[in-house]
Amino acid sequence: MHPLAGTQALVTGASRGIGRAVARALVLAGAEVYAVARGRADLEQLVAELSAAALERSVPGRVHAVVCDLRDAAQVAAMLVPVVAAVSQRHTVLVNNAGVFPLAPIVDTAPETFASTIDSNLVAPFRVLHTLLRPMREAGRGHVVTIGSVADRRTFGGNAAYAASKFGARALHEVLREETSGSGVRATLVAPSATDTPIWDPIDPDHTPGLPPRAAMLRPEDVADAVLWAVTRPAHVNIDEVRLGRA
Repeated sequence: MHPLAGTQALVTGASRGIGRAVARALVLAGAEVYAVARGRADLEQLVAELSAAALERSVPGRVHAVVCDLRDAAQVAAMLVPVVAAVSQRHTVLVNNAGVFPLAPIVDTAPETFASTIDSNLVAPFRVLHTLLRPMREAGRGHVVTIGSVADRRTFGGNAAYAASKFGARALHEVLREETSGSGVRATLVAPSATDTPIWDPIDPDHTPGLPPRAAMLRPEDVADAVLWAVTRPAHVNIDEVRLGRA
């Protein structure tokens, strides 16, 4: 009934949107989840909500609030200490989800914005992966889930920074898959089309030509279901890639 009992999971960008839905799905499947984000108040609310849900359903899952700026190497190293220490004893799932979503034509995208997007969406997840991968390989088990996007294969106008970061994340996933094949460590790319999360709030897609209305988008829970499905397959099965679209 609790397929992830005994598993530890690290979910980045867990305070809202897809990350929040993934954290919930993993906790209710029995995992001990380290929910990572920059905002303490949102994380504490998440912990209270998920702890109550787990208690109500008699689920062994637990959740910890981890306040961390993933762009800061020292903060990342510190927050990973308890996770790394337990990798040899426990199956470990990493869900690299955190990211930013700036939209602007190339001529209106400041180089600083471009660099910051690459840092948040590509360098930061690499930093977490780099720390966890060696102990995972030594343990001969673990699962790395990269949250991709429709924009990691298709290009859209006004999407230079985000697309570059997501194409890079997909490439990193594919290299990871090659390097971990046969090692016991699994790697999955979960790539949804537009998903209705707070990341769209400043853009207002319902009133922006060329963007899908929020009612026509996927829900965060749809993506979380795909993540949960991928990480609960038998140990000999790797789900290389899942691409989600609105039916």
